[in-house]
Amino acid sequence: VQLQASGGGLVQAGDSLRLSCAASGRTFSSYIMGWFRQAPGKEREFVAAISWSGSVTDYADSVKGRFTISRDNAKNTVNLQMNSLNSEDTAVYYCAAKSSNLRSSKGYDYWGHGTLVTVPA
Repeated sequence: VQLQASGGGLVQAGDSLRLSCAASGRTFSSYIMGWFRQAPGKEREFVAAISWSGSVTDYADSVKGRFTISRDNAKNTVNLQMNSLNSEDTAVYYCAAKSSNLRSSKGYDYWGHGTLVTVPA
């Protein structure tokens, strides 16, 4: 499966932003989808994940209550709605896909190119 993230940009603290990830190739609906981010000088970290059906989600503690992951299997897309952004959310955001174990942040087989989100301090 090929993944392409989009929707990043420069926003102010407190603003909202919606990232999208378009998938092509093999059956999108059979994959667990995740969002990760990598801030400057830091390691990549897990942000959110969603089951193939969309019925189960998981979030990093740092984004719980502010970010919402969703998917549209008919359109082969997964979205990340980000609210109440702050400077610590500044990072390159990546979408990824894997076959099993939603609760683990490991095991993602497919990665897209990232999209940059910048929230000035």
